[in-house]
Amino acid sequence: MTSLRVSTPFPAASELRCWTLDRFGELRGLRAALREAIAQVPAAAQDDLTDKVAVVATELATNALRHGLPPTEVRLLRQDDRLIIDVADHDLEAVPRLAEGRPLGAGGLGLQLTRTFAIDVGWYMTEDAKHVWASFPG
Repeated sequence: MTSLRVSTPFPAASELRCWTLDRFGELRGLRAALREAIAQVPAAAQDDLTDKVAVVATELATNALRHGLPPTEVRLLRQDDRLIIDVADHDLEAVPRLAEGRPLGAGGLGLQLTRTFAIDVGWYMTEDAKHVWASFPG
């Protein structure tokens, strides 16, 4: 297993929307709300991009709910021609790791999908939260 690169993304990004999740059952609502929010961004409202952002946000939020400490916070940000998903949890001990070489069905593919669908991926810590982020053209 390898860890993601440590990097604070896009310091001038503006927050478009934010969701707080406490349970897995809230993921469906997150996907729907995220699709709606992206539809409001004229240059980004493309079905393929919307699907990729929704998958990545769901995967990162699932990881945070499963492996982190609540609450999980999902933010949709924008800076210039980028959309950014930033997912935070409050487990400051665990470092996000890529599950490389696992067989299909064994779990751990969320960060791999994120790296496939996003332009860039990284993580960073603040005083009280661990953030995993992914950026997309938008």
